[in-house]
Amino acid sequence: MEKYIQEFLSQARKFASIAVVSGSDITKVVEQLGDNIDDVLNRFDFVFVENGLVGFHGSDALPVQSLKEHVGDERLKKLINYTLRYFSEIDLPVKRGNFIEFRQGMLNLSPIGRSCTQEERMQFVEFDSKYRVREQFVKDLKVFTEGWNLNICIGGQISVDVFPYGWDKTFCLQYLKDFETIHFFGDKTAPGGNDHEIFNDERTIGHTVKNPEDLKKQVEELLKSFTDEC
Repeated sequence: MEKYIQEFLSQARKFASIAVVSGSDITKVVEQLGDNIDDVLNRFDFVFVENGLVGFHGSDALPVQSLKEHVGDERLKKLINYTLRYFSEIDLPVKRGNFIEFRQGMLNLSPIGRSCTQEERMQFVEFDSKYRVREQFVKDLKVFTEGWNLNICIGGQISVDVFPYGWDKTFCLQYLKDFETIHFFGDKTAPGGNDHEIFNDERTIGHTVKNPEDLKKQVEELLKSFTDEC
C-alpha cells in the first residue's frame, strides 16, 4: 500500500471505523498493507482475511472456519486433481509455481501460478483480459462441482477463489452488527468478481473503485458529506 494511502486512511480513521476484507491469507495481506502483522492490525479497526473466515478486531483474533471440515477431503481431492489437469492443458505465455493455494477457508487457484513475478503477473492480466482464461475456467469448474454448494469466482488479478456459499466477503458482516451504516469499497464488484456479493448485500452501501487514487477520492467525498451534515 502506497505511503500516501496509509496516511490518508490514518486521517480518515479519526472520523470513522475502518476495516479491510480480503480473499488473500494474512501473509499476503501483510505484504500488501504494512511492515508486519502488528503494523497492519494497528492500522485498521478490523482486519478480515480469507473473506473473514480468519479475522481480527484490533489485536484480538476472531473465530476461525475450516474449508477442509466443511467440504471434506474426498471432494477437495477431486477438485484439486481436476484443477491440475485443467491448468496443464492451458497454453499461457509463461507458467510458474504455486498453482493451488490451500487456505483456511478457501482454495485459491491460479493458472499462471502465484510465484510469478510482477512483470509476469501483468503479462497474464493482459492475456486473460483478451482470452478470458479464468472466466472459462470458472464456468467449467462450476459444471464439475455442480451440487457441491461451492461459490467459484474470479479473485484478484491472477486467480480464482473457491469456497462454500455464504463464505464470500459477506461472511465478515456478522462481526459488524453494531454499525448502523457500512460503506464497502471494492474493484471486483461486477458479477463473478469476489467483491460482488458484499457490494450488493443489503447491509452495505457499495462503491466501485478503479484504483487506490479513486478510493481516496471517493472516501474523501463521503467524509466531506458527513462533516457537511454535522
